[in-house]
Amino acid sequence: MARITNYVVQPYIAGRGAGLKADSPTACKSAEAARRMAEKMAPDRLGVVAYSTTGDAETGDYDEEPEILFRAGRLPEQFAG
Repeated sequence: MARITNYVVQPYIAGRGAGLKADSPTACKSAEAARRMAEKMAPDRLGVVAYSTTGDAETGDYDEEPEILFRAGRLPEQFAG
């Protein structure tokens, strides 16, 4: 069981009405790379969050709560701080 850490940047754009819609997520190689990418995206999106998850890819067993690396703008409840 090899535990790995995934770094993800998830931007959000306007959805229907006042809702948010997840745009395409981007995988990054490190926490710093994810943070930098999220900072660059922030001015052009309604919201953006960079986070990491750690787990075992073979079993699909990942930590329940992601570690938030960066957040800006409007975000869904699960990423609200």
